[in-house]
Amino acid sequence: MELPLSSNGGSTTKNDNIWRLFREAQQNKLSVSSELLLRIDSMVLTGMIDIKEASELRRLVKDYRIEVADLFTQSLHKEDMELLAELRYLFHKRKKNGYHIIHICTEMEPVVSVGSLASYVTGLSRALQRKGNLVEVILPKYASLDIGDVQGLRETEMEFYSYFNGQLHANRVWTGVVYGIGVTFIQPLHYSSFFSRERIYGYSDDFERFTYFSRASLDYMVKSAKKPDVLHIHNWHTAIVGPLFWDVFVNQGLEATRILLTCQDFDSQCLQQPDKLALCGLDPSRLNRPDRLQDNTKTQLVNILKGGVVYSNKVVIMSSIHSKGTIVHSLSHGLEPTLAIHKDKLVVSPCGIDDSIWDPSKDKFLPENYIADNMKGKAVCKAALQKHLALSKHASTVVCIKHLWKFAIFFGLVRSFPMKKDSSMWCIFSDVSDVDLENLKAAIWVASRRNIQFVFMGASKTPKINRELQLFEEELKDENTRFINKYDEALSHLILAGSDIILCQSFHDAVLQVPLKAVRYGAAPVAITFNDKVFRNILEHDPGKTKFAHYMSTAFANLSLSQALDEIKNKPSHWNMKIMDAMSKDFSWDAECYDIHISAYASIKNL
Repeated sequence: MELPLSSNGGSTTKNDNIWRLFREAQQNKLSVSSELLLRIDSMVLTGMIDIKEASELRRLVKDYRIEVADLFTQSLHKEDMELLAELRYLFHKRKKNGYHIIHICTEMEPVVSVGSLASYVTGLSRALQRKGNLVEVILPKYASLDIGDVQGLRETEMEFYSYFNGQLHANRVWTGVVYGIGVTFIQPLHYSSFFSRERIYGYSDDFERFTYFSRASLDYMVKSAKKPDVLHIHNWHTAIVGPLFWDVFVNQGLEATRILLTCQDFDSQCLQQPDKLALCGLDPSRLNRPDRLQDNTKTQLVNILKGGVVYSNKVVIMSSIHSKGTIVHSLSHGLEPTLAIHKDKLVVSPCGIDDSIWDPSKDKFLPENYIADNMKGKAVCKAALQKHLALSKHASTVVCIKHLWKFAIFFGLVRSFPMKKDSSMWCIFSDVSDVDLENLKAAIWVASRRNIQFVFMGASKTPKINRELQLFEEELKDENTRFINKYDEALSHLILAGSDIILCQSFHDAVLQVPLKAVRYGAAPVAITFNDKVFRNILEHDPGKTKFAHYMSTAFANLSLSQALDEIKNKPSHWNMKIMDAMSKDFSWDAECYDIHISAYASIKNL
């Protein structure tokens, strides 16, 4: 059954088209500017211009990107010499605005996406560029890249050499534009097998692979005369850039550059034999010390992520619910002594949500859009959801448990009882463990006795869980239960819009961003994991929280499933006010996440 199309009037459609064309025009201008920056890189690599002129031309493009984009939209097809002549004609020095940031990373959505890093790099970069900063990204050229969203992908004319294992090795450079952001892809020639594999991570030589890439990225920057204000590195995979920068590269024209490290978490740190540091040109004897890279527990090894912390000017830890103190003392996985020493450089930031995709006021998958001040469209979406799933239109509460990845699990629930307002509820899990499944089954049995309908959608990555779900379906044999074994993008949006309660694993969800999407679509996030009370206690009592964590702690942290259902039934006005207030909050990448990062960039540039 197809989902219904939007029922908005012609006026709304016309306005939507105007805004869509405007957004496309703005995106095209960012793409032109980014491609010009990549062409300037090519001019440096081929010796057409020197380092000083390249820096001046880059600043011209950055500071006047709209004007430059208007002038050069029809010139990008020209040869480098013709393009250079036009840039020189336009050039004049202006006062610098914003920051120039280069990400050296291993993921970027939608080109290569494994975990939360991919959406973070793209979401933050787009927010930074929208507010006048210049952002570039350097990635390995994986064989598995999804190049469909890379505009103007091209191989540059000149190779460059980078140091590894005692020799210089040639690399090819590819450039393109992703969402208006200039992206450079580095392709090793001699070590071509490093990034020609099926998976991104999980190989025995991952240290060698990403150390090669990190060193090559710095060699490329020097060769192409890039001089960013901030070099932004990520997780252990590019943390080696920190010691490489200060021990090898800082005096090669990068004296004004500073280093910022982002850690999605501290679960993976990469411990290696000290002598392996020599592969990229570092001195093991200099770095294998307690105050540098020596691991705090296994002192015979070096810790690559620890090195990134020690050698970075600032460290941003991504967490939606934990404060700096909690992370340092309880979630640092052996890095507590290091983080305690460097606590002044630690900053905690929440993730953001991509409101170009997840916004009920303009979501193309919804039969009718809505905003906090006018929720009529949400009721329309709820009715459409029930019709699509062949659920009773008289049911008042819908619950779904869903996962937005390829391996997806959705459980949906519709509750039927007399209420002053229709309500619906769903739930998202990244995947389901044995403990989670037992909790979910218990909740479903309790709720089913109150005439609640469920929808299960997708499949787990674990065959055992799939078998358990199949057995549970047979055990229920309930006309109010639906099992759907595939993921549906349009349905995922409709479920969000047609629901009032979102059941999620926790409020710390950097990958699926379930709580963020819940509040954006006017639904209350409720955590039902086995350690739910632990998370609620952290949210309630931990000082120094982010704005997002503070809001969640006051609005939803202590809200159980039963309490939420009772409040919908008995206090509908209070519930409506809570939901409207939640929808009015801005938790996009442009909000708190941007503010924290731009403040971090500013602080290290002033060092």
